[in-house]
Amino acid sequence: MPDLQQSADTRNIPIDKVGVKDIHYPIVVMDRSQEKQHTVARINMYVDLPHHFKGTHMSRFVEILNQYRGEIDRNMGEILEQMKRRLEASSAHIEMEFPYFIEKEAPVSKAKGLMEYSCRLHGQLDENDQTDFVLGVSVPVTSLCPCSREISSRGAHNQRSEVRVDIRMESFIWIEDLIMWIEQCGSSPVYSLLKREDEKAVTELAYDNPMFVEDIVRAVTEKLSKIDEISWFRVECENFESIHNHSAYAMLER
Repeated sequence: MPDLQQSADTRNIPIDKVGVKDIHYPIVVMDRSQEKQHTVARINMYVDLPHHFKGTHMSRFVEILNQYRGEIDRNMGEILEQMKRRLEASSAHIEMEFPYFIEKEAPVSKAKGLMEYSCRLHGQLDENDQTDFVLGVSVPVTSLCPCSREISSRGAHNQRSEVRVDIRMESFIWIEDLIMWIEQCGSSPVYSLLKREDEKAVTELAYDNPMFVEDIVRAVTEKLSKIDEISWFRVECENFESIHNHSAYAMLER
């Protein structure tokens, strides 16, 4: 049968990224307490396309993925190599986003509930066969406004915030540890299950620990800068303001 993708293109224009996007696929990731955690990822796979090819072979991306079934995170380097080789490309990229669950105890009652965190893995293999891997997590925290606390005699406005952190690692880091470090940097953590005594403790903790969005990204930066296993990181925080019709935002990269 004719292979139109392999036919020549005369426009002499290479394409930076071409591939498949938003594949929903079951994966297995490492879990410190249970060894393995089964979840479902949304996966994007791309390669560059040389100027002389009309198109890429989309089916080959899924064929490569199917060879590894659940063990995708452990084999990202090998998957990238196969993408480059089978698609005759100079560079390859794979992106995964997936929910990750951690059992978390309420601070006073010790009631247990599952917390969901959004996690990301991005792998790249460039034209010089150099690999680059980035791990990312999104962590909800509570932020309580220092200004509101200072000027009000009856409490302070507070809200849920989302802290997004992406890191490059020199050696392995547990997802649980990265999440724990981030949760320590808000006014208080967020929980899936709280009894009345827990709500009292959490709101009082937040009141005693007010933070602007700037404070949160600085606190996370201080924390991550002390972790030898991390070679680079980017921290973003968005406060979903409870008394304004906008969000507050800050970002740091080191």
